[in-house]
Amino acid sequence: MTEPRLHHVPCLDTRGLHRLAWWEWGDAANPKVLLCVHGLTRQGRDFDVLAQALSSEYRVVCPDVVGRGESDRLADPMGYQIPAYVADMVTLLARLNAKTLHWVGTSMGGLIGMSLASLPGSTIERLVLNDIGPTLRAEGLNHIASYLGAPIRWPSLDAAADYLLSISAGFGPHTREQWLALTKPMLRPNDDAGGTGFKPHYDPAIGIPFRAITPEMAAAGEAALWNAYDTITCPTLLVRGADSALLDAPTAQAMTQRGPRARLVEFAGVGHAPTLIASDQVAAVREFLLAP
Repeated sequence: MTEPRLHHVPCLDTRGLHRLAWWEWGDAANPKVLLCVHGLTRQGRDFDVLAQALSSEYRVVCPDVVGRGESDRLADPMGYQIPAYVADMVTLLARLNAKTLHWVGTSMGGLIGMSLASLPGSTIERLVLNDIGPTLRAEGLNHIASYLGAPIRWPSLDAAADYLLSISAGFGPHTREQWLALTKPMLRPNDDAGGTGFKPHYDPAIGIPFRAITPEMAAAGEAALWNAYDTITCPTLLVRGADSALLDAPTAQAMTQRGPRARLVEFAGVGHAPTLIASDQVAAVREFLLAP
């Protein structure tokens, strides 16, 4: 497998500047850009398979959202929220200077894309929302809260892969080779007091604003997300795991009937969230993005 190119761009936050890392596939001069943005605890290498499948048509850019992967960590953990992520993506887009912009967002990456696509003057021409919508099920949020930011360490790659598999059953079936490929970018050497093995790749502080959300804040956020969704005008594809614990069927159906009236495709035997590695998942996204 070929390797992507790693770049960084400086972004503004409340304490100064931080570096946002982004992985690039395909021709760097291609004015047609596909931006792929990952979920809450993930990172840009999640999209390796999809990026390779589309790198002949697009310059594929897969950022590590701040606090994850090769990006810097924030001095103020309250900056780990959607509006700040949107601002970072605006900075990245200014660097990319795309003539055509398509967006694939998994979970949190979909919320960022939804927010950006709803803004006046947005340049997103096609939007793929992967197992995410304005209304989020408590079951899925509680599951994420159960492991988010846990001070866990692993003695080996295999041990880390087994643990990540245990909390990621919703990703659906994968071969061991596929799962190890998804696991490796999720790990960093455990350098805590001379420790050995591995630790998670992300800043545990991303859980602070997540856990600070009150029921009232959640209700206001849901209303704001529906308002944003209803203003989106670009063609939109909604990908859903049929067994999703985060995006329920009624919300998905509502998303086909309001706002951009998303086209819905569901995958059996998958929950939250499809990894866009299986050939049928890649084909669905490819067909939508490249349709005339």
